[in-house]
Formats: sequence, C-alpha cells, structure tokens
Amino acid sequence: MRLRELNIGCFGGGTGLPSLLGGLKTNPWLNLNAVVTMFDSGGSSGQLRDELGVLPPGDVLKCALALSRNEGEARRVLLARLPTLEHHERLAGHTGGNLLLSMMEQYSGDFLAAVDGLRALLGCKGRVWPVSVQPASLCVEYGDGSQTRGEVEVDAGQTRGHQVKRLWLEPDVSIHPAVAQAIRGFDAVIIGPGSFFTSLMPPLLVRGVREALADMRGPIILISNLLTEGRGMSGFTAADAARWVSRAIDRPVDVVIANTGGPSPDAVRRYAAEHKEPLELGTLTGETEPVLGQFWCTEIARHDRRRLSFAVWTVLSQRLLSPSPQPHAVLEQ
Repeated sequence: MRLRELNIGCFGGGTGLPSLLGGLKTNPWLNLNAVVTMFDSGGSSGQLRDELGVLPPGDVLKCALALSRNEGEARRVLLARLPTLEHHERLAGHTGGNLLLSMMEQYSGDFLAAVDGLRALLGCKGRVWPVSVQPASLCVEYGDGSQTRGEVEVDAGQTRGHQVKRLWLEPDVSIHPAVAQAIRGFDAVIIGPGSFFTSLMPPLLVRGVREALADMRGPIILISNLLTEGRGMSGFTAADAARWVSRAIDRPVDVVIANTGGPSPDAVRRYAAEHKEPLELGTLTGETEPVLGQFWCTEIARHDRRRLSFAVWTVLSQRLLSPSPQPHAVLEQ
C-alpha cells in the first residue's frame, strides 16, 4: 500500500457534519472539503435570511469552526449569542459568527468569497463549500398527501408522526460551478451523520449535484445515524437511508458505516419518550458494503469522534489505497 493525500468531500450540515470534520482533521493524509446545506430556515440563520436577505450562515459557520486551527476558542467566541442591547434589539440572540459571516457577505457581495475570508481568518484545515448560493426552501410531501415547507416545519411534521414521501427544493436551485468542479476532483464522498431529511438530503437535491457525483470516480460512503427522528421515522433503517440517497444521486451507495453499540436501557427509554429509537441496519443491497462498529459509547446519542474517524480511514484506505479491498468489515472494540 502506498500512502497519498486523499481529497475527501463531506456532505451535510447541522451538528453531525462539524463533528465528523473535527475528528477527521487530525489525519494528515486527508484534505477535507465540507459541502454544506444552505436551506436552514430556523433560529439565527433563518432570521438573518429573512431580515437581511443573506444566505443562512449557520451550517457553514459551524463547519468552518470545526476545521479551524483553534476550534475550542473559536467556538467560544463566535457561537456566543449577543445580549439585548439598547437601540439594537434586533441583534439580540444572533451568534457573533453568524453576524460576522453575514456582514462579510454583504460587504463582498459574494457568499463564496465571504466563506473563504472566514476560512482564512480561522486558519481552517480544509475548505467549506456552500452547495448553492441561490436561496431556496426545503419542501416535503407526506404519506397522507399533505405538504409543508421549511426545515423547521419538516422536522416538526416528522415529530408529529408524518412520514416523508417526497422532498424537493423550491425554487429549483443550481450548484455553484466552483463547487461542481471541486466535487469532480474528490477521491471519495462521505454523507452524514446528521438529520436525514433536513441536513443530509437537501444538498443532494440541488440541480447539478447528481451530475458532479456521476463524474466522481471514488466511493460514496454513508454514515448511518444512531437514532430515528420522531414518530414519522418509526421503523426507518440505514438501508432505507441508503436507498433515498441512491435515488437522489442516481448511483449506489458503496459503503454504509453503521453502529452496533448502544447506551444503557435507561438511555434507550429516555429517547423512546421522545419517539426516537436506535437505527437498525436493515437489508442492504449487494452493491453496498456494511462496515459495522460500536460508535455510540456514552449515554448521549453522539458518534464517538475518534472511533468514527478511524472507521472512515479504514474504509478509505481499503477502497482507495489497498489493491484488493475486503468487503463486509466489522470493527471490533
């Protein structure tokens, strides 16, 4: 095996993608690229989008912080929320980082330039790419035929028990040309972890992503979530997630990294009270290799960063560096 630096694209948003990036950035053989969802409609990001007409900065900011030279200090400063100030009540509740990125966008007139400026400021190890710089909203049709729009509303519908039948973006936005070019140069693509329908699927729905991924010759790797998300995902499996992704990008998922561990029965009951259950593997197609290991190691449903980063490196090295990859890997404790 001959080691070389691998150019890796990581798709998603929310809290899952920054956690993955934070674990992978210590690997000197990986050149990381975060391809980030841009359709957040809630919290500070959604308010800035609606009031200032800027793109929602939150997911991009969190990924930049995860890749920054001093992640802990940067997070403390840029994720702090502004207090209520006299004559500036509208600034209250926004994070300093969201305001900084929005200000940089308005000053430069180019969100991609603003992101690159933030990356340089933070000394990031890797690139952060907004999948599109055109504003859009996530829309969904549920199994009962009802529809809604907006990331927050889609999550709420799942919590109430609505099963997602169809997803789309409105309007139908296009991938940024620079991002499409970057994707074609990736050695592999990693999708997840993160809220499946509101963080992982939206970037895959952008016009041009499917075509860019078709030209990317390396493997597609899906990191399975640890839990389902509300009543509407009852019975949902990692295999179901792989099928949704495959339909969106029109090519098979090559590898699913899935959890075999779990917390105490008390923690399982606590999550069950929120209508969340451990995500099972399900039945994968023969085109998809399962890579199984214990990634849930505490009472909180969060992938262990170190274990997950080693699992990803194992898959990448077998798929891209070894002459004869071995299927169906099981990562023992």
